Amino acid sequence: MSGMALSMAAGDLPELTTGRLLTVWRPDAAALLLTVVLGGLYAGGVVRLRRRGERWPLPRIAAFALLGLGSLAVATMSALAVYDTELFWPAAVQNVLLDLIAPLGLALGDPLRLGMLALPERGAGRLRRAMGGRLVRFLTFPLVSTVLVLGSELCIYFTPYFESALRHGPLHELMYLQLLLAGSLFVLPVLTREEALPAWCTHPVRAALVFLDGLIDAVPGIVVMTHGTLIAGAWYLHHAPAWAPDVQRDQQLGGGAMVSIAELVSLPFLLAVLVQWSRADRAQRAVLDRRLDAELAPAAPVGGRPEDAELVRPWWETDGGAVGQRMRPRRPGD
Repeated sequence: MSGMALSMAAGDLPELTTGRLLTVWRPDAAALLLTVVLGGLYAGGVVRLRRRGERWPLPRIAAFALLGLGSLAVATMSALAVYDTELFWPAAVQNVLLDLIAPLGLALGDPLRLGMLALPERGAGRLRRAMGGRLVRFLTFPLVSTVLVLGSELCIYFTPYFESALRHGPLHELMYLQLLLAGSLFVLPVLTREEALPAWCTHPVRAALVFLDGLIDAVPGIVVMTHGTLIAGAWYLHHAPAWAPDVQRDQQLGGGAMVSIAELVSLPFLLAVLVQWSRADRAQRAVLDRRLDAELAPAAPVGGRPEDAELVRPWWETDGGAVGQRMRPRRPGD
């Protein structure tokens, strides 16, 4: 079926049914190269850790490979890519996959942390310096990265950019890359275990930012769905097949899909931040417990007699001043 679809000229594609949506594929050289490079680098890091006797969590590998690289492949090589020049809604779903779902999957794999652990000391230092550079710090600053995601989508749909990308293949590939990078600039720093955000971006702040981002991500879809003017209208009016819905209806379907996917993605994104928050809180409590245990550890024997050993006590139990006397619990008969 995919061979038949590929042999057809533009405008001659068969009706997009559920079966064709799941089975029609078309290779994209640039997207395939990017997928192979990202997958190869990640796999290389995992293998290097295993050679050192360390293991990388399987759920992170699955998230990176299936949700991250899988979404990238579906967006650029599935039926969505085959039909995106015929119908608007597959193109809209493509764009949401690239700037929301694929970055989320890649970030859940935590490639930055993997790189820090797998690279030799010199390479890890270079990566750390790159992450701490002024340009990267600026682009990944939460409010800046959110504006980049929103601005990218609005620029694509409400300027001649999108229609030009439909006409010119290299520009279409550049648009794919722009969406993926814009989404990754926000998601990767939020979910990585490396310190890639300012100190004030604690986990509660990150949760609030993700919630706000979920609301903002719905804006392009709402605008597209309710916009009275056709987006790339001249192109789609000319290329719409006879079996396709009305072009205005097609645009509404695309906008509705954008809103639905954006809201569905915001929930697992927020849950991932909350899980990280819980783990960080448990780790902090464990450190505090160890510190308290150390403070209450047996002191060195006095005069060489073990029976004289006592626990190191808080300052108020040994302080001879008035404050210490008032804070010490009173014994019966005192």
